[in-house]
Amino acid sequence: MPDTAQPNADMDTRRAEARAWFESLRDQIVAAFHHLEDQADPVMYPGDPGRFELKPWKRGDGSEDLGGGVMGMMHGRLFEKVGLHVSTVYGEFSPDFAAKVKGAAEDPRFFATGISLIAHMRNPHIPAVHMNTRFITTTESWFGGGMDLNPTQAYQRTKEFEDSVDFHAEAKAACDAHGADYYERYSKWADEYFWLKHREEPRGTGGIFYDHLDSGDHAADFAFTQDVGRAFHRAYPAIVAKRMSHPWTEKDRREQLIQRGRYVEFNLLYDRGTTFGLQTGGNVDSILSSMPPEVIWP
Repeated sequence: MPDTAQPNADMDTRRAEARAWFESLRDQIVAAFHHLEDQADPVMYPGDPGRFELKPWKRGDGSEDLGGGVMGMMHGRLFEKVGLHVSTVYGEFSPDFAAKVKGAAEDPRFFATGISLIAHMRNPHIPAVHMNTRFITTTESWFGGGMDLNPTQAYQRTKEFEDSVDFHAEAKAACDAHGADYYERYSKWADEYFWLKHREEPRGTGGIFYDHLDSGDHAADFAFTQDVGRAFHRAYPAIVAKRMSHPWTEKDRREQLIQRGRYVEFNLLYDRGTTFGLQTGGNVDSILSSMPPEVIWP
């Protein structure tokens, strides 16, 4: 790894530990999603169970080591399209982008490692979902990320609906273990962040979102970020298992495809992760894999 921002043995250890956790979480989620693909009713979901295809990629033109990652995609019978990616990239921000990133204006060198996931389900009654967590260092270091639920049926798009209640309960438990005000702050932040300004409506039913988490206790911040990943691993597969036997109609499917358009609009207009990935020369296919496989704007 090149001598990027904050070069010291302690920081190298922190980077390695964060990367190892994100890769471990990916492997746990892959196993859970494969199990759900196997359990899906073959009458409702014909065909062979899906499996993730993992493709390593390198950042840059290959003339120097700038990091890379592993892009994971599955097009299954239950999971219509799910992207699950882990990346570890480093180098220097462009001058324009460095001016916008915490701690990078005076020194453009950076390191970033993280996991990102977006699942679009075949069954319209199973909400789509997004999760990502990351560790970034410039002249400073911090964690960020979150998890949010994106139902595609009108009757589900309220925080009072049971799937959202269960999802938020897991997020709250993760928050409460680390800070009495974490859930209130980070759920509010999610509501504000995942807001479609041009439509004056939320993207989904929220969850939690946090960024620039640097409390001064790295171990505590890392433990919280790990617990966010564990909360997702508990919450979402349980929702899928509960909903996957629910039958649907063409009307349900049409509503799903329209609502998916809101996801596209948010990611292309407002999403920080999309901007960060493109500005740092990330894998375009991986960055844009969050796009739904099929969508309509009537």
